[in-house]
Amino acid sequence: METIIQTNNHNNTDLNMYTCGFEDCLPDHDWGPGIRDHYLIHYITKGKGIFRTGEKEYELKKNQGFLIYPGEISYYQADSKTPWHYYWVSFNGLMAGKYLKQAGFTKNSPIFYTGNDSISKIFNNMVTTRKINRSNELKLLGHLYYFLSLLIANNKDAIPDQHNRKSTYIYKCIEYIQKNYSHKISIKEMADYIGLDRSYLYTIFKEELHCSPQEYLINFRIERAVTLMSNNKLSIT
Repeated sequence: METIIQTNNHNNTDLNMYTCGFEDCLPDHDWGPGIRDHYLIHYITKGKGIFRTGEKEYELKKNQGFLIYPGEISYYQADSKTPWHYYWVSFNGLMAGKYLKQAGFTKNSPIFYTGNDSISKIFNNMVTTRKINRSNELKLLGHLYYFLSLLIANNKDAIPDQHNRKSTYIYKCIEYIQKNYSHKISIKEMADYIGLDRSYLYTIFKEELHCSPQEYLINFRIERAVTLMSNNKLSIT
């Protein structure tokens, strides 16, 4: 049995939720090796299986979970005798990596354990959201924020977060796009606005948002156009 919920609105800068779901896996059910273009967390509620990423392999069971990083090759497989059942949620956004770091995740430490019943309740609330509209998408995003907050609270080794200069640059650039997207603007103008070299701006966009400044600008214009065209009170002109 598999349940999948997919959202449509990905306009939030800080955090965007893409899909969530629940699956009772069949014996030896697997995925990969493959690469995701977003963060993906699985939380196991029953059974066991294996998860591979990099050079490491983990044997996981109930109340454990694993994080897949964007661009990282990974593989996971349900046990042949007691296959796992799990929830999952996929997301991205400017603050996603920061929140996960606060929760104690690294590429060398992508596993977590929690016996907190609230985790299962949050996921259950996610996957029982059948009708996708603006109200429910905000509700789903709220569940995602709550889930990440519990993971952060579960991290006993958390240290106070320090100012992230790269995130500040990205914020300023996105602010410039939001104000000027309807005009003819260049990446150089964006870089000059925040006082950065164009190549460095490209680098931090790739690191933080996994796309180039030009790709972000194009996608922002497309999403804005879709929003405007969906308003029947406005003409196409």
